[in-house]
Amino acid sequence: MIERWIILAAEEAGPVSNKMGGIWNVVDAEATTLARLVAKGELDSEFRILVVGPNYPTAGSDWNTGRNRVTDISALNRLDMGEELALTLAELNSLGMESVTGQRVEESVPIGYVLFNTNYYQSRLVRWKDREMTLNNAIKTEAFDLLGLDSMRFEKEHYGWEYNHYLNLSYAVSELVRILAQSPEESTKKYADKAVVEFARSVMPRVRASLHCHEFGIFYAAARLEKLGIPVRTLCTFHATVPGRTAGYRSLEKIRKNDSKMEPGTPLGFVALEALARYADGVTFVGDSTMKEAMLFYRMKGVVIRNGIDVRGDRIDWNKKERCRARIQDFIINNLYKNCEGSCPERENIIPVFSISRIEIENKGYPQLLDALVLQDHLLRHRMMGQRHADQTRVVCFLIASHGPKSKDKLPEGFPINLPIEVLLGDEIRLENMINDRRLNKDELISGRRSVAAVLYPQWLGPNDGGLGMRTDEVMAGCVAGIFPSQYEPFLLTALEAGREGTPSIVSRSAGFSDALKKVEHRVPGLGGVVVVDNIELQPQETVMDYALALDYFSRTYLEDDVKYRLLCEESFSLARQFSWDQPVMEYYKNLTV
Repeated sequence: MIERWIILAAEEAGPVSNKMGGIWNVVDAEATTLARLVAKGELDSEFRILVVGPNYPTAGSDWNTGRNRVTDISALNRLDMGEELALTLAELNSLGMESVTGQRVEESVPIGYVLFNTNYYQSRLVRWKDREMTLNNAIKTEAFDLLGLDSMRFEKEHYGWEYNHYLNLSYAVSELVRILAQSPEESTKKYADKAVVEFARSVMPRVRASLHCHEFGIFYAAARLEKLGIPVRTLCTFHATVPGRTAGYRSLEKIRKNDSKMEPGTPLGFVALEALARYADGVTFVGDSTMKEAMLFYRMKGVVIRNGIDVRGDRIDWNKKERCRARIQDFIINNLYKNCEGSCPERENIIPVFSISRIEIENKGYPQLLDALVLQDHLLRHRMMGQRHADQTRVVCFLIASHGPKSKDKLPEGFPINLPIEVLLGDEIRLENMINDRRLNKDELISGRRSVAAVLYPQWLGPNDGGLGMRTDEVMAGCVAGIFPSQYEPFLLTALEAGREGTPSIVSRSAGFSDALKKVEHRVPGLGGVVVVDNIELQPQETVMDYALALDYFSRTYLEDDVKYRLLCEESFSLARQFSWDQPVMEYYKNLTV
């Protein structure tokens, strides 16, 4: 009898409270989809799913002080996945690696969670080769012996706390997998008689473990298991590369020139951890550009397994779209035009669009987006002389980007249209200044000098965000279009999330999503539900013009041709459905169980 385990590990793995970016969605989707495929009989039911990540028990325990995550497992049930795992966790605890655990069920298939708090590893004393030292020092010493990791050098850098966290978490993950994989062997050592040992081994289930490491913070786990000779199948997935992310929008040029020199400021400790993926049994990338970066910087090969999205329904929820759009339009009118005297635009002529991303101004293409909005304003004004609705049309683009969540109590009424500078910090201030420099602020819209405005929304969206009070999916559903002009984007899950709500979008060619689009079927010829703008080969001014024309195309179609606009929405939804998680998760499964 063989007992199989698939362990999914990541810095963001765990309950939703551990979410810091899109990788949480990927790990959660992989676990959920594996369970559904088992429930449908499409995968062998004789394996168990375990999600492993960090535990941040209190405020301030997260290395990411801006996000300041606090892990909440209250929604999980008690972990109950067999004696082998229980014994493994007990042994880990005896070695100084405590964990919190939980379990949830997806279509009758259990998904287990094991979460490690690594903060106390720098104070917990252990015996290492007959010497007493902290657990963290023991981990660093072994990492140097096994793989030459110069942790003493890296921990002195500005990212030292984060580096130590990744190394400690990877060690805990690898120890969990090692002990679990060797549990039958270890449990027979208590017998002195060799014949009894052999008999016990013959009747006990054999454990086959597979470890899927998402992103560089966990790659040391796969490398350590390989160096220790533990019979575990390992897979490392790159969602980006460290040197590529540092180079940002310049990475495409570096690939074209075959320039493997890393940019100044590249965190070499993270590079050292990322390079350890070469010790895994398999390496995957979420997009073609990420694979090219790994080839350039690490001479590392692998396969592309795209990201996906979970679309539960088989049709667009038009009632939701209309309800959310009306709510956004009313919010704009009530906060922008509350004091107008008879010259307020009609609700149906307010066109809300959005962009949502990390606040990486150059990488996410915000200069190009703002320039495109200026051009769209000119297109609208030149059309006013002859076309219906043109003189009444107002386009409001929400730029949803923030350094972190803000307390609702500290936000003014009418946020984010009412946005005092005191609320902003860092690049939020810079982005707001860029809006003002281009005269795309609300005052220009109210006065009628502009027909297009950009509204910075520096907040994590949610029912209690102090602004629209809407979830991300509701904002996406209510907007006429989304625009994602990234100069550097390994994949672009947000475009798929917009498509799930039936919202058309504009994406840059440099996003990994645009490569994946070439392999799916389109329902509307020409400019369809997802418009790809070339920001690689075109001149910069041509790229900006194409963004403006695409925005104008969706805006005009929404106002003047309801049937065609619905077709565009249907195509964006159809494309999202074609990006189901089933195929990529099946590919992951095959790589993990070779």
